[in-house]
Amino acid sequence: MSRFHPLDRPIWSALTSRQAHFDTQGTLARRFPPEVSPFIAARDSSDEAWADLVRQIPANYDVSLLEPKMPSPPDTVTAIERPLLQMIMAAEPPSSTKDVALVTLGDADAAEMLALATLTKPGPFRTRTHTMGRFLGIRDGARLVAMGGERLATEGFTEITALCTHPDYRGRAYGKTLLAALANRILADGLTPFLHTYPTNDVAIAMYNAMGFEPRARLVHAVWERKVTLAARA
Repeated sequence: MSRFHPLDRPIWSALTSRQAHFDTQGTLARRFPPEVSPFIAARDSSDEAWADLVRQIPANYDVSLLEPKMPSPPDTVTAIERPLLQMIMAAEPPSSTKDVALVTLGDADAAEMLALATLTKPGPFRTRTHTMGRFLGIRDGARLVAMGGERLATEGFTEITALCTHPDYRGRAYGKTLLAALANRILADGLTPFLHTYPTNDVAIAMYNAMGFEPRARLVHAVWERKVTLAARA
């Protein structure tokens, strides 16, 4: 029996349940393929599990962790360590907030999705992140101007992520429209939507509250890199 709620350690929960097919190792630590996501997690806080996690950090690549608290294992360099607010849907969102056409995004849209995420920086987004779940977008003609989708998927819960709008199109409630559509689709699946944001992001938190989300937990978001030894530099 699990000793923790699935959302207490969402990466490990996802890679040992609904997204286990992404894992390339399956031992004491698990991670998504680098082209999908930088997310990685250890089974527990034992030295053996953290050693296995460090072993799986590719050279010249960083990994991201979402945990209740963060150890400092040897052989890593912490590039980022910030508090993170986890929010969960507690009330149904509006069925629609704006009369705008939503399009389903997939492989054919991957380059545009990556370009929009790179510009707006909604969180880690890689060339194959869109394969983690279902994504929706808003287009102005042929141009992708807003998007959002699903990321971590655990037993009973699906994360909403990558909500972003091109700077030229902000102020049109596209984020609320996408959030409502994504949340209602997850609810229709019989699952509960959740998401993550930084606790200093007052504007986003106010929108999430208005859309039926409430705080659930405080986590830590860390980005680690493998420590380069003098021998490796030689």
